[in-house]
Amino acid sequence: MACPGPVDCSGLTVIAKDYKGLLDQPAAPKFKGALCQIFVRSQPYGGSDKSNNGHRYDTIPMANGMINAGMSCQLIHYVHEEHDKFFEVCKNFDFIIVRCNPGQIKADGGDQNKFDDGMRGIRKLGIQVWPSPDVMEKMGAKDALCKVATMNIGLEDTLAYYSPEEFAAGFKKTMAFQPRVIKQNRGSSGEGIWIIKLKSENYCKNFGDRSCTDDEVLEMMEACDNHSETHTVAEFIEFCVNGRTSKSGKWDTVGTGKYLEGGKAAGGQLVDQRFCPRIVEGEVRMNMIGDTCTGIIHKKPKAGGISAVGGTGSIYTFYGPDAPEFKQLSEDFLKNSIPTLMESLDLKGEPLPLWWTGDFINADPGKPGSPCTIDKWIVGEFNCSCVGISKCLPAYCNAEKPNASVYDIPVKDFVEATYLGNLMGQKALAILDGQGAKMSPNATKVLSRIEALRGAAKAGVLSSEEAGSMLDKLFDV
Repeated sequence: MACPGPVDCSGLTVIAKDYKGLLDQPAAPKFKGALCQIFVRSQPYGGSDKSNNGHRYDTIPMANGMINAGMSCQLIHYVHEEHDKFFEVCKNFDFIIVRCNPGQIKADGGDQNKFDDGMRGIRKLGIQVWPSPDVMEKMGAKDALCKVATMNIGLEDTLAYYSPEEFAAGFKKTMAFQPRVIKQNRGSSGEGIWIIKLKSENYCKNFGDRSCTDDEVLEMMEACDNHSETHTVAEFIEFCVNGRTSKSGKWDTVGTGKYLEGGKAAGGQLVDQRFCPRIVEGEVRMNMIGDTCTGIIHKKPKAGGISAVGGTGSIYTFYGPDAPEFKQLSEDFLKNSIPTLMESLDLKGEPLPLWWTGDFINADPGKPGSPCTIDKWIVGEFNCSCVGISKCLPAYCNAEKPNASVYDIPVKDFVEATYLGNLMGQKALAILDGQGAKMSPNATKVLSRIEALRGAAKAGVLSSEEAGSMLDKLFDV
């Protein structure tokens, strides 16, 4: 059965087995919305992010957040064989939330570019898309770091290269001056992000005093797994431009290089950024809903490592959004940078994503472990491409739990996920309504928590008594 709601979706292939946990759609919705997913038919469970009914593991709290805000939110799946029919149906909605994990459309046999162009067409009709392909592309691109270089969260000596010639000349000059981080644009989870030092430590005193020669030796570490490699400057440049060749030497990375392939239009680019030595102390992730921080995570690499990518033995410490330890970062990012961020990224007129993250590195130049002399954090990456709600992870299927569902999420975590979904609903409604200034952020948070408790009670996750008790605690009565 197609997902119930005001828009007729019966012409689309129904992938979902059921809609358990989804609240009833409002009889007269303020706006009509859809949450778009992709089920990879060739993979177990439809992909590593799916519950047993074919929905993403965090779909229900997000959709319910829209419903709790008085909007409808129907759950639909993109099937590439019916591309045209799918986008005809999409024209009947006021907003679409895209929750298709990177790579999954291609894995299912579809064409990501064709899908993106379809969503661009929807956006041109005035229908809101969260996140739109352009927002995903420009916020996620590594050269976004260059566009915010002059902000409080940037470094002015951040450079972008789009051709082999400018890369070779620029890298030899920056590398001769100080340790660097070179980041490819297309990788994920740290693949193709290299922390590089001169083995000789023969750095010049002033930028531009000299350039590296081809035979100088580089000591390198890749962020995806913290493995080390040693190559000459010439070998590194060859690998970045042409991949594994007779001139690039032997490489241990799982990556293939060719980072500039296809040119700028195809996403071929490299970003060159100053190495911040305190990265070994960890990086800080701010979880964001629109312009509101909902939590801060400090991610510390395991001893001897530099990258805190998941699966590398890093240690995560969780903080509230107002943690005093990161007061200056919050000031620089939330108050001083957010208001002009989208325009700086060439996204003027686009709203901030509903659910996204920013990763930050301590830019104090001191030796790791020593007291900081400045309180400055610089952005290392933005991500708005299908960021997951970690509280919902118990709802995804794998070999150990092939029947996992939304009901496997612990009650406390479900309430928190519902709160996040409700806050997304409030932000979405404010953008669609054009009345975002009517409610303060604190008032929005309180309202979202109230609705989270009500939603959990409606879904049967909490009893009325449990929800009432938590509501009492919210107001200290």
